[in-house]
Amino acid sequence: MNRTRLLTTMAVFVAIGTMGAQLLWFPAGIAKAYPVQHAVNVMAAVTLGPLPAVVIAFMIGVLRNLLGIGTLLAFPGGMVGAFLAGYLYKKLGRKAWAAVGEVVGTGVIGALFAVPFANVLMGSAVGAVFFIPSFLASSITGAVIGWLVVVKIRQEQLLPNTRRVS
Repeated sequence: MNRTRLLTTMAVFVAIGTMGAQLLWFPAGIAKAYPVQHAVNVMAAVTLGPLPAVVIAFMIGVLRNLLGIGTLLAFPGGMVGAFLAGYLYKKLGRKAWAAVGEVVGTGVIGALFAVPFANVLMGSAVGAVFFIPSFLASSITGAVIGWLVVVKIRQEQLLPNTRRVS
C-alpha cells in the first residue's frame, strides 16, 4: 500500500471513529461505552497493521477530547486494544484474534492502565474493579461489530489483500 493510500485510509478510519462516537454509545458502569472506537480498532488492525491502528486510536482520542465527546480514558484503552488486535492478527493470521486482542487489550490491559492514568491526569482514585466491566462492555460490543464488518468485507472481496478467515 503506498503512503498516500495508507494516510487516506487512516484518515477515513479516524473520521468514522470520531463521528461514530457521537452516534453510537451507551452507559456502561462509571464510563460511557463507545463501541465504534473498538470496531475501528479491529478493522484498522486487520487492514493496516498494529502501528497504523495505534495512530488511528490516538487521533480519534485527540479529536474526541477536543470536541468534548470523549475523556482521557480513550487513550489507554483504545491504543492498547488497537496494538494488541493488530499484533495478534499479524502473528496468528485470523481475524477472530484481532477481535480477541481488542477485548483483552482494551477490556483488561487498557483498564489496568487507566487506573494510574485517571489518578494522575484526572484526579480520580477509582480502581481497576470499576474500569474493567465498563471497558469490557464497550470493547466486546465493538470488537464483534468490527469483526463482522471485516468478515463481510472479505466475503465481498473488497479487501483482497487480507487473509481468509478459517
